[in-house]
Amino acid sequence: MRLATPLLLRHVFCLVILATAASTVMAQTRTQEELRVAIDDAIAKAGMPNGWWTVNVQDAETGAPLYERDTARSFIPASNTKLYSSAAALDILGPDYRFETEIWAMGRVENGILNGHLIIRGSGDPVIGGRFTDGDVTAYFRAWADSLKAAGITTIRGDIIGDDDAYDEEAIGYGWQYDDLPYWYAAELSALSFNDNAVDFRLEASTPGSPAILSWEPMMTSYVTARNASMTTEAGGSIEEDYFRPQGSNDFVLGSLVPAGRIDYESLSVANPTKYFLHVLREVLVAQGITVLGKGINIDDLSIKPAYAQMTHLFSHYSPSLAEIVVPLNKDSHNLYAEMALRAIAADHLPENGEPAAGSVALAVSRARKVFGRAGVDTLHIQLVDGSGLARQNLITSSMTTSLLRYMRTHPNEATQRAFIDSLPIGGVDGSLSSRMKGTAAAGNVQAKTGSMGNVSALAGYVTSASGRELVFSIMANNYLGSSSRPRKVQDEIVVILASHGN
Repeated sequence: MRLATPLLLRHVFCLVILATAASTVMAQTRTQEELRVAIDDAIAKAGMPNGWWTVNVQDAETGAPLYERDTARSFIPASNTKLYSSAAALDILGPDYRFETEIWAMGRVENGILNGHLIIRGSGDPVIGGRFTDGDVTAYFRAWADSLKAAGITTIRGDIIGDDDAYDEEAIGYGWQYDDLPYWYAAELSALSFNDNAVDFRLEASTPGSPAILSWEPMMTSYVTARNASMTTEAGGSIEEDYFRPQGSNDFVLGSLVPAGRIDYESLSVANPTKYFLHVLREVLVAQGITVLGKGINIDDLSIKPAYAQMTHLFSHYSPSLAEIVVPLNKDSHNLYAEMALRAIAADHLPENGEPAAGSVALAVSRARKVFGRAGVDTLHIQLVDGSGLARQNLITSSMTTSLLRYMRTHPNEATQRAFIDSLPIGGVDGSLSSRMKGTAAAGNVQAKTGSMGNVSALAGYVTSASGRELVFSIMANNYLGSSSRPRKVQDEIVVILASHGN
């Protein structure tokens, strides 16, 4: 596989941008007053007088408060939003839920020829790509080619039509930042998604003064064009990245400076992921010996939509279980997975009077509020506008998050409980906490979700104290100046304090 590395980079993206160490040994606190003083001191020492802090720590069993700071103020949670998305999806859909992608024949099959169209009906599967196939991005599509041959189809006279109507037509989340949109972590959304809706580019240095050698996956697909404006520089320097894609276009310009001996990898998002899915699928089918005379077409471009009752169902592809999908969703903080999981709540739900459109975030959040209400969250004052946390319009309080965490810890469905908790990064071990809190009482102990964007940093989850008491906590910092390294260090110090607490 020529370009497995960009996929791996996407897996560990948040490990890189969120990594920080907290090796300070904390003095053990024994009383609640000592705990309060220690946490107050950790925040004060950070020297962030213009920043806002909220901290809520509770006994996981009883809900008794151990520490509270500004717990009623609304904060931007960043990727702590994924706690709400994954909890609601697991609660409503169940951990065994699987996304189904249906393949239909519209027309008769005679002598190996489908005299009509191939229909691909999506339900929002976010993992058609390489994550669950050891980096083999087109493995699923090749398997579909085998299934078509097994059904007696070696030629498709018509088009490959993509039905992405399970979700609404909002391609990007409400409030997403324009500067994020070219990158894979802010990829456009579709009920037919492939390879994180991104193309994996590779720039390998050549001779200093010459362009780097450009290639991309999947399959050097013709869905995109790429102008190589890169340059190889002298060895020993650092890579200076430079990428550009006009909004709505799939024409990329790659202008990175790549030192000799180095390779620059970057995954960049595509416009119109449904057509991307269909285009690459067609390329794979042709490469596997299936003749396709037509092209890839979005069902929305048809004047009359096909009637499934008049078609032949050929086969279905099922995703890994939701319990498996929420692991990279939370551990690696995968935005597309969070968006797709949230929308799945609303995909098969017919709106009632006055409800938002089917397959929309608005309808999904409306349904999720019932879960949050059962968890004791103040649903009158929570504001969620996306599933990933990329939007700054998301607003929650730390007390809402601790309520949700306590609910999921004692969820009536034990499989749902385990799927949620097991999806959270473990301090000093894996996910976005793999490099944090190493060598402390929190290492291998805390399970918590990170959250980070400009002037926003959050951490929330579970930790067991030195006395064996399980605690839930939510820590958020907003409106501070500078990088997120200082608030992350404070978060780590607070968690270590909790893990060392002796009462």
